[in-house]
Amino acid sequence: MNIGKASKLSDLTVKATRYYANIDLVKPIQDFQTGYRNYTEKDVLKLKFIGKARKFNFSIDECRELLSLYENENRPSKEVKKITLEKISEIDQKLNDLKALRKELSYLANNCHGDDRPNCPILEALSKK
Repeated sequence: MNIGKASKLSDLTVKATRYYANIDLVKPIQDFQTGYRNYTEKDVLKLKFIGKARKFNFSIDECRELLSLYENENRPSKEVKKITLEKISEIDQKLNDLKALRKELSYLANNCHGDDRPNCPILEALSKK
């Protein structure tokens, strides 16, 4: 099938589908007469897999590793779990960072009078080194 159909079936944009082919996450068959790529149903399944993994914020390298494990029927599930637990740890760290950022911004907003005076603790905090 062509890239448009493969993209639609995998819920990805044509640009994303092309990118994943360019970096060899999927390897569609190249038609040397037309130059077009022909995607198989197996390619579409891989594209769906990659799309879901990216929604979970797995990096391209992590997607490559997960895809390799997915394709290996003798894979140890402990490897998949390890990658997933590392991702959860990253998410937890980001959540903590975002909570701290929210707390700091809330403090600044609460201390800003928000009136016609030029005095603003938000701008003062942003301008500090």
